[in-house]
Amino acid sequence: MDTVQKRVTVIGGGIAGLTAAWELALSGINVDLVEKTSFLGGHAIQFCCKATEECRQCGACSVEEMLKNVVQEPGINVHFNSIPEKVERNGNFSIVLKKRPLYIDPKKCTNCGECYERCHEQGVVMQGYSKNNSPLYAIDASKCMEVQEKGVCKKCEDSCPEGAINLSAGVSEETVESDAVVLASGFTPFDPEIKPTYGYGKFSNMVTGLDLEKSIREKGSVVRPSDGKKPERMAFIQCVGSRDNRLGNLWCSKVCCPYAMRMAELIKKNNPETDITIFYMDIQNAGKDFPVFYEQCKSDLHFVRTIPVDFIPDQEGGLKTRYMSETDGAPLDEVFDMVVLSIGIMPGVDNESLAKLFNVELNDDGFIAGYKGIDRSLTANDGVFVAGTIEGPKDIAASKAQAGNAVSDVVKYLRRAK
Repeated sequence: MDTVQKRVTVIGGGIAGLTAAWELALSGINVDLVEKTSFLGGHAIQFCCKATEECRQCGACSVEEMLKNVVQEPGINVHFNSIPEKVERNGNFSIVLKKRPLYIDPKKCTNCGECYERCHEQGVVMQGYSKNNSPLYAIDASKCMEVQEKGVCKKCEDSCPEGAINLSAGVSEETVESDAVVLASGFTPFDPEIKPTYGYGKFSNMVTGLDLEKSIREKGSVVRPSDGKKPERMAFIQCVGSRDNRLGNLWCSKVCCPYAMRMAELIKKNNPETDITIFYMDIQNAGKDFPVFYEQCKSDLHFVRTIPVDFIPDQEGGLKTRYMSETDGAPLDEVFDMVVLSIGIMPGVDNESLAKLFNVELNDDGFIAGYKGIDRSLTANDGVFVAGTIEGPKDIAASKAQAGNAVSDVVKYLRRAK
């Protein structure tokens, strides 16, 4: 097959989309990588390394590596701030992309950071989580008062020594032609404010696992948001949003147990005096070395098989909860300096629209339905494939593996379609 003349569109720039785009490019296939935000890497690029004395197989470093591969690959054309708006098919796919303005010209930007220094506190200029994001900065003009009032901000434009900023840029459209499509737009993290008894959003020392990942990646250690002090007592609450019959979310998110235990062990290594409790329903397997790892965790951490539902703040910024003792059922009160909610994987907010555009099916939980057989990268629409958490909860390694499988299926499809 002459793959050089073939073109595939990958929707989503998280780890599954990056992997699919990279492996397609290695096969000699030209790739249009469509990302709806200003940065590649998805949620996983925000994760911190959780190695202690040895690698904990969290996969965070593999996301950095794959991002670097993609931005350096000339066969991959990245479309930032873009979403598919219309799809026509006459053999191949004709995909109309709606593109919000970047405002920063990536060909001119040198990542000097002048714009970020001027406007990041207002949230106008954002910085990517990885040095491999290119460009490293992006602008949200909706947060700039000058732009909202006058339509342009000359101070911002003039602050760029390279003249890379143009705040008068508008929404545009671009049509890409494609021989096949890989849907890899990822997931939506569960919003813990849906469960108000936890107090997320009200109590500063109540954070999500994703908040904690970002904090450690940015600051290098765990500190309380309220005062910047190291917490002496921490709690992880598992299955927040997952396996919840009241919400109708009956699935296990598969990643919450591994990331909570890896994170807790990392915190314990860096701060041995920190007392950590994990509240859980049951513990999910976290890989081939899980039994040994779990035994280590049980020696370092407290595991309590119950899920607290109410938290009350105290005067020192701590969070008090009550739960029943596992041994005699007596009520126990505990106060934690910081509480981490292990939020689950929810279907992507774009799943329904993508399903309609590309004529594929949703399963009962709202994820894109893979083929009901061994190969879950196939969909009901020949020529459309899925990879990663758009198809259901999975970790970084499993997302990469499914992306590789999707690429194999794409190549087979293109051979048949030749």
